[in-house]
Amino acid sequence: MIEKVNPSHPDKIADRISGAIVDLAYQKEKDPKVAVECLIGHGNCHIIVETSVELRKQEVEKIVERIAGKVKTNLKVYKQDPYLSKNQEEKLRCGDNGIFKGVPLTKEEKKLSRIARDIYKKYPYDGKYILDQDRLIICQSNVEREDLQKEYKTATINPLGYWTGGLNVDTGAVNRKLGSDMAQSVTGGGIHGKDLSKSDVSINIYAFLKAQKTKKEVKISCAIGDEIVDGIPYEKIVKIAKDYINQLGGFEKLAEWGLY
Repeated sequence: MIEKVNPSHPDKIADRISGAIVDLAYQKEKDPKVAVECLIGHGNCHIIVETSVELRKQEVEKIVERIAGKVKTNLKVYKQDPYLSKNQEEKLRCGDNGIFKGVPLTKEEKKLSRIARDIYKKYPYDGKYILDQDRLIICQSNVEREDLQKEYKTATINPLGYWTGGLNVDTGAVNRKLGSDMAQSVTGGGIHGKDLSKSDVSINIYAFLKAQKTKKEVKISCAIGDEIVDGIPYEKIVKIAKDYINQLGGFEKLAEWGLY
């Protein structure tokens, strides 16, 4: 049983805005330190950033408008805590305590991911999808039930009928759809809105990729300041995560669909 939401779901819009701000930080510095929180809905977007780089309000507003349209942006930017910054001065060290899990994707999870993407290509609006064994549930805004029923004949589609969705009827917050992003690999940390020094990003990605490669469940724990994690230098884990994100096209692209 798995749920998938598309990039126009309000929570994913918040993830995408946060990811785009992280991308912006990487344009300004090689190894920036940045953590972004975003809450958006009903014409307002509230963003708090802790970072080592200078972010201009105009730059952030441009990102928000591109992804979410015309909304009022309330931006607060703060310098990262000096004690946390000191942890990374000499070399990349683990940026937080945490436990992490990587789980091989099931056929069911891969199938739903393909279905969600196929629907979104035709209807790029707010939507969420569930596959529970043979039962497919499709809640897709801005489309008549009959149009989707032609292709997905046995699916349960828009049980309450036509709906519009989006930021005018719902709010979005960062890292609120981790099940959709990570399937059964979810633990305590979210993968969006943070730089690569943060274990929530790098170790989550590393554990997920390792599980897909080995076809076995992966469990990892770490402490802030660790230089060796899972038997290898933390710098190597960061590089693996960085290569994966670069392959996708950046942190904003990671935020669109998550890890699968």
